[in-house]
Amino acid sequence: MKLERILPFARSLLSNCVQNGDIAIDATMGNGHDTLFLAKLVGHSGKVFSFDIQQDALIATEKKLAENNLKNIVHTFLCGHERIKPVIPTSCHGKVTGAIFNLGYLPGGDKSIVTTSTTTIAAIEQLLEILAPEGIIVLVIYHGHPEGQQERDALLQYVKSIDQQTAHVLEYRFINQMNNPPFIIAIEKR
Repeated sequence: MKLERILPFARSLLSNCVQNGDIAIDATMGNGHDTLFLAKLVGHSGKVFSFDIQQDALIATEKKLAENNLKNIVHTFLCGHERIKPVIPTSCHGKVTGAIFNLGYLPGGDKSIVTTSTTTIAAIEQLLEILAPEGIIVLVIYHGHPEGQQERDALLQYVKSIDQQTAHVLEYRFINQMNNPPFIIAIEKR
């Protein structure tokens, strides 16, 4: 297949904007895959801030980082992504080059704990304030469950309302697949 699948495309977008020495955010650390990916992009001279509300996510992520000798450049937070702006040091505001969200629930975790449009939209609004120009927010939207469908609908309505002078908004999805496959919304700050 020549078209990039969803997760590789998300990583391509991040690879295009996050460089060695940069500051990046994993808004939903989950099992730590994206946090580790971002840590490798920013290298030992950069910083990654990673958020989740579940202790299991924090433990899995910190273990993965320790195994890869990258724990010292990542700051993990056991709190929701709607607290991004107050948690990230003001010295980093305006310097964040990339952020990623994998929405839905923690793979292998409690499926009753899910992301919500209220907190996700609050986080996006804060990120748009602290992103560097041309910084990118990548939202991987999993909508194969009722809460995910509700979040999807609210997010699509919200991102369509973002002024084009503020950001470019891209939707990337495969439209002929069954079972509500995930898709991407990418927001590039102008």
